Amino acid sequence: MAKPIKLKDDQIQRWMSLLIARAKKIGALGEVPVSAVILDKFGRCIGHGSNCRNQKNLPLGHAELIAIQQAAYVQGDWRFNDCTLIVTLEPCPMCAGAIVQARMGQVIFGASDSKRGGLGGTINLVNHPSAHHRMKIISGVMALEVSYVLEDWFKQLRSRSCQKQTTLTQTNSTP
Repeated sequence: MAKPIKLKDDQIQRWMSLLIARAKKIGALGEVPVSAVILDKFGRCIGHGSNCRNQKNLPLGHAELIAIQQAAYVQGDWRFNDCTLIVTLEPCPMCAGAIVQARMGQVIFGASDSKRGGLGGTINLVNHPSAHHRMKIISGVMALEVSYVLEDWFKQLRSRSCQKQTTLTQTNSTP
């Protein structure tokens, strides 16, 4: 069985920096700022994605799933034993299940997700008895930077929500 490429720390940092920049861009469009890339065994990008649930009204519009679909098309196979997924936020259980089913060789993520994480945050689907595939997991890559982007985005979302609520309250109380 082929193994995923062994990436150097500076390569991982460069990819994560690129993903953080992409996440910020889609965050500005109203999406939760998460972005992902899949690299083949030679380190070439064969798939990438960013969240698009709100823009496209897709419940499955998670960055990881978009990247997996694209990479499967590019490589003509659904098995990713020799590939690496890099993503800004720990995958949710839905994405983690898809990653296990796709037989991803390695997953690298930035921030852990203590509320919805599927690779250790709330549940670890890689170590679950039902998982038929094992992969290497590297977590915490540029976690502070990723966490800042996410926290800032959610703070702005709450602020906009409060402003809308205040406007509605003022509008409804005007005689």
